[in-house]
Amino acid sequence: MYKDNNLAKGDIKKQLRKIAIPAALGFLFNTLFNVVDSFFAGQIGTDAIAGMTLSFPVFFLLIAIASGMGNGLNALAAIALGSKDKKRFHALFKNTLYLAVFFGILIPVVAPYLSRLLFTIQGAEPVPLDYGMRYITVVMIGYIFFMVNYALNGMLYAQGNSKPFRNFLIVASLVNIGLNPLFIYGFWFVPAMDTAGIALSTVLVQMGGTIYLIWKLKRSEKFEMNIFKKGKFNIKTIRDIFEQGIPSALNNATIALGVFVINYYVMYYGGTDTVAAYGVAIRIEQLALVPTIGLNIAVLSIVGQSFGAKKKTRIYDAWKWGTIVGLIIMLIGIIAIVPLAPQLIALFDDKESVIESGTRYLRIEAFAFLSYVFLNIGVSVLQGIKKPMFSFWIGLYRQVLPFGLFYLLGSVFAMGILGVWWGIVIINWTAVIITLTYVSMKLKSKTSDFDADN
Repeated sequence: MYKDNNLAKGDIKKQLRKIAIPAALGFLFNTLFNVVDSFFAGQIGTDAIAGMTLSFPVFFLLIAIASGMGNGLNALAAIALGSKDKKRFHALFKNTLYLAVFFGILIPVVAPYLSRLLFTIQGAEPVPLDYGMRYITVVMIGYIFFMVNYALNGMLYAQGNSKPFRNFLIVASLVNIGLNPLFIYGFWFVPAMDTAGIALSTVLVQMGGTIYLIWKLKRSEKFEMNIFKKGKFNIKTIRDIFEQGIPSALNNATIALGVFVINYYVMYYGGTDTVAAYGVAIRIEQLALVPTIGLNIAVLSIVGQSFGAKKKTRIYDAWKWGTIVGLIIMLIGIIAIVPLAPQLIALFDDKESVIESGTRYLRIEAFAFLSYVFLNIGVSVLQGIKKPMFSFWIGLYRQVLPFGLFYLLGSVFAMGILGVWWGIVIINWTAVIITLTYVSMKLKSKTSDFDADN
C-alpha cells in the first residue's frame, strides 16, 4: 500500500541525510570500482591506462543514455508519487523498460563503428587505441544491463530509497577486485584478456545487479505487481520519458564531448603520459565529488515529490540545504586532495612525468571543485520541477566553449597544458553564474501559484 508523500513533508535535513548518505556511499564504491579498473590497467602499463582514458568519451556516451533515462524516470515517478497517481508511477517504469531493451540491442550493433573513429580523432597511438577498443567493445555487448539497472534505480530513488543501489555497488566493487586480475591475467581455462578482461568484469557485475535490483523493487512499498502487469506500451508515456530524460542524457553526453575535447588538447600539448595522468587524476577527482552525487539524487527526489504536492517552501529549502551541505563536503575534499596529490597519483602510475602532470591538474582543478556543487544541485532542482532542458544547454556551454578557450590559452597565450587546466576552472565558474540566475527565475515562475505554507 502507498504511504503518505513522505518526501513532501518532514525535516528536509534529515531526508537529505537519509537519501544522500546511502546514495553517496554507493557512488563512492562505484567510483572505487572505476579506480580499481584504472589500478589494474596501470599494472598492464601506461599505454593501457591511456587507452582506457581515451575510451572515456565513448563510455560516457553510453552511460549518458542510461543515466538520462534513469534520471528522467526518477523525476517523473517522484512527481507521480507526490500527486498520488499509482497508475502513472507503474506505467512510467514499464515503458522505460521497453526503451532499455531497445537501446540495449541498438548500441552493440551501431556503436563499434563509431568508437574507432572517436579514438582516432583524439590522436590515439596504435597501442593505446587497441587497448581502448578491446575494453569498450566488451562493455557495449553488456550494455542492456546498464540500461535496466538505471531504470530500476530510478524507481527506487523516486521513493527515497537509495540503499539497494548502494548495496549493489558495494558488492560489485568487492567482486570486481577479484574478477579483474582473473580476467586480465587468465587462470586455468580462463584466457588472459588484458583490458577486455576489465570490461568483462564490469559487465558480469552489472548482470548480477540487475537480478538484485529487480528483487528489491518488487519488495518496495510503492511497487504493486498487479498494477505493473496492466501497464501497456504508450507513445505519450514514452514521449514524456524522453522529454524528461533526453535533456539529462544530452547533458551527460556533453560531458563525453568535453572529455573528448580535453583529451584532444591534452594529447596535443602533453602527449600520452599526460593523457594517462589526466585519466588517473579524474578518478581521484570523482572520489571527492561522490558525496555531492548523493545530494543531487536526494534534492531531485525531494523537489520532485514536493513539486507534485505543490509545496513551494520545501522546494526552495531543498535547494538551499543541498547547496550548503555540498559546499561543506567539497571544502573537506579540497583540503584532503591538494597536499596529497603526488602520493595519490603515484598509487596508479609511478612514472615521474605522470605524477607531475597529474599533480598539477589536481591542484589547479581544486579551484573548480565548489562550482560543481552549484551546477549539479541547480540542475537537480530544475529536473524536479520538470525543466530538464537547461541541463543540456549549460552542459553544451561548458563543453563547447573549450574548443576556442583551450586554444586561446594554450597557444595564443602560450600556456600549453596549463591553459587547458585553467580553462576548465574559468568555464565552470561562469556556468555557475548562469545557473543560479536561471534556477531563481524558473522557480519563481513554476511555483507562482503554489501556497508557500502548503
